[in-house]
Amino acid sequence: MIKKRDIRSYTKEELRNFFEENGEKAFRGNQVYEWLWKKGAHTFDEMTNLSKSTRVFMDEHFTINHIKVDHMQRSNDGTIKNAVKLHDGLVVESVMIPTPTRTTACVSSQVGCSLNCEFCATARLKRMRNLNPDEIYDQVVAIDKQSRIYNNRPLSNIVFMGMGEPLMNYNNVLKAIEKITGDEGLGMSPKRITLSTSGVPKMIKKLADDQPKFNLALSLHSAIDEKRTQIMPFNEQFPLEDIADSLKYWYNKTGTKVTYEYVVWKGINDQKEDVDALVDYCKIIPCKVNIIEYNSIDDPRFEQASQQALNLYERTLEANGIVVNVRRSRGKDIDAACGQLANKP
Repeated sequence: MIKKRDIRSYTKEELRNFFEENGEKAFRGNQVYEWLWKKGAHTFDEMTNLSKSTRVFMDEHFTINHIKVDHMQRSNDGTIKNAVKLHDGLVVESVMIPTPTRTTACVSSQVGCSLNCEFCATARLKRMRNLNPDEIYDQVVAIDKQSRIYNNRPLSNIVFMGMGEPLMNYNNVLKAIEKITGDEGLGMSPKRITLSTSGVPKMIKKLADDQPKFNLALSLHSAIDEKRTQIMPFNEQFPLEDIADSLKYWYNKTGTKVTYEYVVWKGINDQKEDVDALVDYCKIIPCKVNIIEYNSIDDPRFEQASQQALNLYERTLEANGIVVNVRRSRGKDIDAACGQLANKP
């Protein structure tokens, strides 16, 4: 029996070569490639401009390891959370976040996570494996279809803020973005894509060298090393000084601002010294700050800070000329908000 190969691991040129080697015209490879990436075909039977015998032949040699939305939950505010089953039975989650002006897909890059942020439910799963480019791509396609059904409009933005650390799955994430933004894929503008990292200095520099056209966000949460290490223990290996150095490198190479994602917790980072440290960190390169509402993962150590603390952050940042947005979480009633993705039924 022929061992079937994952067809979406092939480049267009490799597909063209495959057809030529098997006595077919090379352009068949172009047709198959278009079906896979532009039209999102799940089966070879859908490829109607191929002869029946060619489709049977393809099915004998290849498999399309397509994701399946195994379970969908819809929040009171219109947010949708997908439990996405992969070809090997593992599950990740992705989220559709609609607002009056846009629809954003929050996608996962790993099954579980390589890092150990104390406040994040995904970190409890540990990393099981990286997602392949097509598995990342499929999450986006699924959410685009849902947006067209429920919101009567296409997907407008993508954030890599789901399960996993994107920079720990560097090659596959960049290949997925290439397919999402390419003319032979979804053709989305890279300016509408944001990759969020917890801060891996070496990989931030590598990303800068690759000159991406998409945006970078840093999950910061404290600009004081001791405090950041308490809530994000890997900070011991990647301290704030090293991250700052990589962000300077990023800005010098790309000229693109960074967004700092920042949750404020009661008794952890809600004092004036925390605000002042963030202001100083914001002076490293041009940036903006998103203050994010905390979403409970049933850990008594972490509790949403008071409105007064949030006001202090907002007021102080604005007084120092730093752009700040306070983000209200969506999808909390279905555990679809930031930090809650953990395959919880």
